[in-house]
Parts: sequence; C-alpha cells; structure tokens
Amino acid sequence: MASIKHSAKEIFDRISGQGILPLYFHSRREVSLSTLQALYAAGIRVVEYTNRGAQALDNFKAMIELRDASMPDMLLGIGTIKNEADAQLYHQAGADFLISPCYYQPISDYVKKHNLTWIPGCMSASEINLAEQNGVGFVKLFPGSLLGPSFLSAIKPLFPDLLFMPTGGVSLEEQNIRSWFDAGVSAVGMGSKLITKAVLENEDYQTLTNTTKKILALTQTIKN
Repeated sequence: MASIKHSAKEIFDRISGQGILPLYFHSRREVSLSTLQALYAAGIRVVEYTNRGAQALDNFKAMIELRDASMPDMLLGIGTIKNEADAQLYHQAGADFLISPCYYQPISDYVKKHNLTWIPGCMSASEINLAEQNGVGFVKLFPGSLLGPSFLSAIKPLFPDLLFMPTGGVSLEEQNIRSWFDAGVSAVGMGSKLITKAVLENEDYQTLTNTTKKILALTQTIKN
C-alpha cells in the first residue's frame, strides 16, 4: 500500500484543476465512506480526510479499500498530520499525499526520505520561505479566515514559484471564492462550510452531492 502511485506534480495539477479540495472527518466509518461516495458523485476526484479522531486511521484504510474497488481515479490525502509517527502510519496506509496545519521539520525529513507529497500549513512569510527552502511546492494558508486574500496578494510576488491554497474560513459565496482566486490561489480548501454538520448528522448525501456540483461549477467559472 505504501508504494508511490502519483508524482507531486500530478497531485498538484489535479488539486489545481479541480479548484476545490473538500476535507472532512467523521467518527463513523459508514458516514465517512458515504460522504466520499457523495463527493465522487458530484465530480470530485481529490479529497482530504482529516486525522482528527481515534477512528481516523481505520476509517481511512476503509476509504482506501473503497477507492481501490470502485473509484480508481480518486486521490485520497490525509490532513492534520502533525508529527512523523502519523506521517508514517498514513503513508503505510496508502495516502496519496499528506497535509499538515503547520511546517514541522521531522515531517519534512520523512517525506523527503520516502519521496512523498506534502502540503504544509503556513501563516507567515518566514514559514513559507522555510517550506520553499526545504523543497515544498504547494503551501496551505492556514487559517485562511485570519490571513485573508490580501495577505496572499502581498506575499505572492515573493514566492512566484509556489502554489497556494487557503483552508479554514473559505465560504460558499461567489465573492469569497473569487477574491481568493483573484489573489492568486491555485485552489481553496473547503471543510465544514461545504460538508456541514447537518449533512453529516442527517446523512443527507444527496444535498452534499448537489451543493458540491454547484460549487465545483462555480469555481471552474471563476478560474476560467
């Protein structure tokens, strides 16, 4: 399972092409699997599952099995990776890429050693520069709600070769999404604003599929 299937460039191109990266966690395996299927039905082909509960690893392994059986064109990444041990666990579980809320050198060293794709979170020019100097090509701006599009507009000229994606606080409104792309992002991460607590609690997967289709279409229009 731990073999490398996709290059960093391919993964970055897939995320950028999709324009949005849905991310979520749920403690119940059935809900985690059904949510993945609902996103797939909407046209999503790259998803971030978040390592935010005791059940996350077992759920993620089940998602990998489902993907391999019925969604072979889906890329599955794992988020909220904060230490080397978790990076190793999810690498061995078959994650296509890793995402962190922060830059942490031991994770950087691990992904370099194993030729993995990693998107760290940064919220300052110093952190972004450190990431770039260590070979990172794609940075998560986190928390996006605090930084805002104006932050990216200010620092983007300093890092012309990096790709950026805000996560945290990106809303479903056209103006909010457009402001981020106007500032220079390659994609936007969407968590609870897209995959809402109500959708998960009520297992309302059709609503999730319908909403995701609309946001995917809107994002493509804004990008183009």
